[in-house]
Amino acid sequence: MTENHNPIPELYVSPEAAESLKHDAGNMPSWDLSPRQICDLELLMNGGFNPLKGFLTEADYDGVVENMRLADGSLWPMPITLDVSEKFAEGLEPGTDIALRDQEGVILAVMSVTDKWVPNKSREAEKVFGADDLAHPAVNYLHNQAGPVYLGGPVKGLQSPTHYDFRGRRNTPNELRAMFKKLGWRKVVVFQTRNPLHRAHQELTFRAAREAQANLMIHPVVGMTKPGDVDHFTRVRCYEAVLDKYPSSTTTLSLLNLAMRMAGPREAVWHGLIRRNHGATHFIVGRDHAGPGKNSAGEDFYGPYDAQEMFREHEDEIGVKMVDFKHMVYVQERAQYEPADEIEEGVTVLNISGTELRRRLREGLDIPEWFSFPEVVKELRRNSPPRAQQGFTVFFTGLSGSGKSTVANALMVKLMEMGGRPVTLLDGDVVRKHLSSELGFSKEHRDINIKRIGYVASEITKNGGIAICAPIAPYTATRRAVREMVEAGGAFVEIHVATPIEECERRDRKGLYKLAREGKIKEFTGISDPYEEPQSPELRVDTTDIDVDNAAHQVLLKLEQMGLIGLK
Repeated sequence: MTENHNPIPELYVSPEAAESLKHDAGNMPSWDLSPRQICDLELLMNGGFNPLKGFLTEADYDGVVENMRLADGSLWPMPITLDVSEKFAEGLEPGTDIALRDQEGVILAVMSVTDKWVPNKSREAEKVFGADDLAHPAVNYLHNQAGPVYLGGPVKGLQSPTHYDFRGRRNTPNELRAMFKKLGWRKVVVFQTRNPLHRAHQELTFRAAREAQANLMIHPVVGMTKPGDVDHFTRVRCYEAVLDKYPSSTTTLSLLNLAMRMAGPREAVWHGLIRRNHGATHFIVGRDHAGPGKNSAGEDFYGPYDAQEMFREHEDEIGVKMVDFKHMVYVQERAQYEPADEIEEGVTVLNISGTELRRRLREGLDIPEWFSFPEVVKELRRNSPPRAQQGFTVFFTGLSGSGKSTVANALMVKLMEMGGRPVTLLDGDVVRKHLSSELGFSKEHRDINIKRIGYVASEITKNGGIAICAPIAPYTATRRAVREMVEAGGAFVEIHVATPIEECERRDRKGLYKLAREGKIKEFTGISDPYEEPQSPELRVDTTDIDVDNAAHQVLLKLEQMGLIGLK
């Protein structure tokens, strides 16, 4: 492998041209980028996505989706597209320049739109992610968050997105190439990670660098990873705590602002190309590299070695040599980590899975020193105290008249009686009055209302409080979006109040069902608009034959079982 030291093309224009374009941008249509689009744009502009010159054209997109190749034949496995709303795309003709802005309205780039099309998202999901299955986070994003129209065309970079955190650890591809050249690092093995580093990772990376006779760059993703991952602030503090366990003259840490897609084999090839651009010569590819977990049938999306096989197949074209990620386990008798496939029978092998680690953190149990470094454990404990000290959200969903609000009120009183954490009830009607008074009852407006409730609940949860929500929330995709918002900061407990519609209609305290049957209320859930029942809520309660106190107590018992409260 030859060293990758020479500068690569960036998409930034000169400061003078940038000033001129900023001036012109006042007359251009403006698109406010999503967090994922900001990550993509940064790596387009700084050369991380070289050879791309902008967001993919339709011909490039088709080639990438079908056979991982751009229209000119170059290897590129991941669609990098600018997805926008129908409303924004409506008036755009090819040849239009648009201003790409961050979420505060700061202009980052100008894009010349050459292509506009409506993609077949199910086809994209099948080909790129292996299945059109909403259990895959990127497929869920594609169908439920990404805009319906794609724009393609070259990008002129004006300025990079601003990062206020860990600025000294964020390097562009050319900064790293220049650094490696200056230090004389001809071979660089890169370790990609979205998790904290423990002792097994340290041993693995030591071995990889030794085998390749290379220097080591730990290159964690700090853009967007899998929902539920440890936040990047905590992870980077963990990486910095471990860095002094490595020889400083041969190891470096740099942060990559990538929005991962969790696309397994294709993602491994993509990561290899990105790392070649960042000056790597070797890349560690793990078992089930960038795998998203289980599909809807409860099976892994990808085989454990699919990523390694695809990388090996394209290794020469990627321009980076693969280093196999060995599964490291701790051998008690020898008090050291060794590759699992090299261990003889009869020795005691110790291992703690990610699930077991999370359980120990959640329950405040011991994490042995052979598994991780005390500095890392300390950071993780700061970030996730035992569950009984964390914030959480209880999210009631069910038909109008099912008893959601009544049970939610009872639960609030019981939790306040217990004390220990502030409790907030976000009732659907109350939220409509204070947060969403301008919204109607169309599907779009109901979605916005539920997401506002979810956002407030996520902030309460993140700050250690208890949020109780009681909207109808009829749509699966919206409930999932709220779950993802909340789980970034604590537990989400979905309670399906499964009282049948006949009973709800019999109660009909507000006379709403009668009006809906008469056609006087349009889009009424359960009558003229569907209610999508939760498939796997944490708890299902039917209030037909039980009183409110009993229903609220069932929820309390569930919270205790999950370790969120302690019943005396």
